[in-house]
Amino acid sequence: MGNPNQHTASYYAASAQDMQPYPTLEGNLQADVCVIGGGFTGVNTAIELAQRGLSVILLEGRRIGWGASGRNGGQLIRGIGHDVSGFARYVGQDGVRYLEHAGIDSVALVAERVREHGIDCDLRWGFCELANTPAQFAAFEEEQRHLAELGYAHETRLIAPERMREEVVASDLYAGGLVDMGSGHLHPLKLVQGEARVAAALGVRIFEQSPVLELVHGEPVLVRCAHGTVRADSLVLGCNAHLEDLEPRLNGKVLPAGSYVVATEPLSEEVAARLIPRNMALCDQKVGLDYYRMTTDRRLLFGGACHYMGREPQDIGAYMLPKVLKVFPQLAGVKLDYGWGGMIGITANRFPQVGRLSQHPNVFYAQGYSGHGLNVTHWTAKLLAEGIALGQSKGLDVFSAVPHLTFPGGKALRSPLLALGMLWYRLREALG
Repeated sequence: MGNPNQHTASYYAASAQDMQPYPTLEGNLQADVCVIGGGFTGVNTAIELAQRGLSVILLEGRRIGWGASGRNGGQLIRGIGHDVSGFARYVGQDGVRYLEHAGIDSVALVAERVREHGIDCDLRWGFCELANTPAQFAAFEEEQRHLAELGYAHETRLIAPERMREEVVASDLYAGGLVDMGSGHLHPLKLVQGEARVAAALGVRIFEQSPVLELVHGEPVLVRCAHGTVRADSLVLGCNAHLEDLEPRLNGKVLPAGSYVVATEPLSEEVAARLIPRNMALCDQKVGLDYYRMTTDRRLLFGGACHYMGREPQDIGAYMLPKVLKVFPQLAGVKLDYGWGGMIGITANRFPQVGRLSQHPNVFYAQGYSGHGLNVTHWTAKLLAEGIALGQSKGLDVFSAVPHLTFPGGKALRSPLLALGMLWYRLREALG
């Protein structure tokens, strides 16, 4: 994945501007809150805390947006990531309704942050869920009806299979789609970098290249880095897939999984408009899903692989190109200019883990977005800030009530067991 202290060689890193460097932590500092992690969770928690009048120090081991926040597919899509109705036994029907609205309101929160602060991140509205089977397309009708019951304010419309090429995507793979004009796509690295500038303007002290070596719990908590320390009344862990062994109580609850994306050479206006006529973000319904969109300079950006064994393909482009050509055989011969990977945090129940450590109630955390973090990170950041600044947060209580499961098998067997489980789901999908 390239130089571990610099951004991966992605399309995003090549096309982002004004990636302001921040200093390395030196000396001994104090703050109301120390936030560890310079991705969407950490940066937005810092913003929310600073807006509430607290002093904040943010520590990032590499660069702002170095992890999944600056490498993902850039799809800003409503929802927590899956059907949350199954969690009613933990949070009740009112809690389920809260989670459903949070999945919608979190997208609006991102949009408002972009608008309020004038962040240039190539935000464009329009998303379509792609049905791989007629049964999935039939289920979209119920999804559309449920959105209406929730009072969803944005246009949704079902696209029949025979209209997919004209309105959505020039591919014969799909059995229909559900368009959602309240979701969309953007340049994630530009967004998180812009949000870091907002945080700094609010007085947040940001330090890059400052990996945390040790946490000493207490009141205050002590955070040790190579060249300095931070003492803070409260601590926020926003490390997600890169938490590693920093906090043993959370170790094993999030499994890092490799995810990969490619970007083609720039396409002509005619080809780009023919492939995705309304320039929407697109995502199918497979277990190992494909997701793709056009960039502002008309590159097809395509993701869809997820590895649980921790081994990156030797050639990401060669690995991903067959997936691209299965959707778009008309792109045979296209050049891939970029191919990159990164780690996302997967949880056992595919639900984000948000809360505070029971043993150390001044330590808060949010992690495990399972590939759906662009909007949810912003929402959990708000909840963490409420919990710290106000001492309570209804939303934080709801999220915390869903059990944070530990993967079975211990450190050595977690990845193989999950890989085996996902293989079973893929085989069932192929045979179904």
